[in-house]
Amino acid sequence: MDKSASQKRAADFLYPPLDPFDQRVMDTGDGHRVYVEQCGNPDGIPVIVLHGGPGGGCSPAMRRYFDPETYRVILFDQRGCGRSRPHASVENNTTWHLVRDIEQIRDMLGIPKWLVFGGSWGATLALIYAISHPDRVGFLALRGVFLMTEAELGWFYGGGAGQFWPDVWERFTSLIPEAEQSDLIAAYHSRLFSGDLMQETRYARAWAAWENSLASIRSEGRGGESPTDYARAFSRLENHYFINRGFLDGDEWILNNAGTIAAIPAVIVQGRYDMICPPVSAWRLSQRLPRAELRIAPLAGHALSETGISAELVKSMNESRQHFMELSNFG
Repeated sequence: MDKSASQKRAADFLYPPLDPFDQRVMDTGDGHRVYVEQCGNPDGIPVIVLHGGPGGGCSPAMRRYFDPETYRVILFDQRGCGRSRPHASVENNTTWHLVRDIEQIRDMLGIPKWLVFGGSWGATLALIYAISHPDRVGFLALRGVFLMTEAELGWFYGGGAGQFWPDVWERFTSLIPEAEQSDLIAAYHSRLFSGDLMQETRYARAWAAWENSLASIRSEGRGGESPTDYARAFSRLENHYFINRGFLDGDEWILNNAGTIAAIPAVIVQGRYDMICPPVSAWRLSQRLPRAELRIAPLAGHALSETGISAELVKSMNESRQHFMELSNFG
């Protein structure tokens, strides 16, 4: 018998596990080597998947949101994380380097136009890429929207989310002297880039645990111990991007430039109880994009692995495929 909706897990909505048909390392020409893979149908509708963080890297589960008979799925590990090298490096690592990398991948694979799929920081990067290259994007699929604004950073690192998770917040802030707690991003920055590997690792694990603890609606406040290499890359890269405010020219840069992508159809999937990226950002974005559909998952937090979020994303991509198959400018 089929499971009832209330009994299903996120994996129940995904396509079966899938191996890549192509794996390669792309030399960016400025000291980075970026891992790129393709899976699904080599002649299918191209979709590029942008992972979160910054610094989160791709996972095999990210391949499974797309019908492998229909889509040509391209994933890559952004600079400094996952299988890309050098690991945890912030040199030549900015939002604009990543936008350039996405274009280099598109050109390398001979794709004139594609769908862009991203969550959390991946949604941020998807929007910035689309604003920069609107003629290359046929559709945006966004999850857990983060607009890289002062208000969002203040919510998560200034005590807003901590009011709901005071015990977890105390663990995160207690490593920092009280005199420095008014700017936790800067306080952690000095320790994540201290040059002392043991200190960097300790603070990297604490930074990652704060975010991991709040990712799921089912969380009990224990983020767990991330593997050392993962935690160091994730925390250093995320902190590097946040202290530089995404390398954007002013607050609310994405919303201020959203008119550039007003003609691009989009779906925005947002957890109602997202503690990391509150739904107000997804709602504000939807007000600027007349062709965007905002879908709120009612009992979901931030993580891609939330059942309601996975169900909505797979449903969205399934609903869209016939439309894209009729467009001759894909592939």
